[in-house]
Amino acid sequence: MNFLNILNQLSEVDPDVFDRLDSRRSVFSSLGSVTKRTAVAALPVMLGTMFQKAYAGTNAGDPKEVFNYALTLELLEDSFYKKVIASSFFSSASSADQAAIRQISKHESAHVALLQTVIRGIGGTPTTIPGFSSTVFATLNSFNASGSTTSQMALAQQLEDTGVRAYKGRAGDLLGIAPVTITNVGTISPLEAALQIHSVEARHAAHIRTMRGQTAWINGTGDLDSNATLYATYGGATPESNVTQAGYNLTTANVITSGTTYSAADAAASFDEILTVSEVLAIATPLIGS
Repeated sequence: MNFLNILNQLSEVDPDVFDRLDSRRSVFSSLGSVTKRTAVAALPVMLGTMFQKAYAGTNAGDPKEVFNYALTLELLEDSFYKKVIASSFFSSASSADQAAIRQISKHESAHVALLQTVIRGIGGTPTTIPGFSSTVFATLNSFNASGSTTSQMALAQQLEDTGVRAYKGRAGDLLGIAPVTITNVGTISPLEAALQIHSVEARHAAHIRTMRGQTAWINGTGDLDSNATLYATYGGATPESNVTQAGYNLTTANVITSGTTYSAADAAASFDEILTVSEVLAIATPLIGS
């Protein structure tokens, strides 16, 4: 089996596949070189693990339901950034931060438009929500008044991280769904459309984290992890601190490298975990309102 050919074909559908499979290059670069013998022995197991982590899920699902699930998150984010831009926080932010927030807001609006078009094109009805809760947003402003001037961006980090995990958790449900032809749009692959948005959401998450002085990747020791007063902490069945992949504890097993083990921090930061539908809704639902 030509694994390189598989990767090349997948990259035609998902141009970010190589970043997705090794999205923590700065972490991997510190873990030592890979010997040819170890690499050959580990390749089938590790490729299987990487694909499971990159495209979690195995069965084709109902694309209308999956896309409406994604649309709910995009509508929430779209409404949130519009509220941020209209807030006093935004007017006092740096020009660079203002430009970044405006650009992210444009992306979210574009995602909403694309998902609505795709859902209609496959015979569905796009979902609607009241928007991001004005009550929650007022709470953010009160936090600002008490000295936490970046509470909006902390919430943005939570939303973006949740969105990345949510897309990751459902992408596999679109495997095997045939491309659809949409009038005045063209032929669209449901999986391709979802992955195109997923990669941009990951860029948003990394940029927001960088704006806040956090690492661009999730490392399990961020400043929101222990702050449950306003921000929902990660509550998935598999925590981001997980160091076991495909049954191997990467801190003790020589899975990839020869003579080198992973620290718990490196192992955890090298892989993203998914969020299930119920886990995502537990985070997002309290944020939806008029």
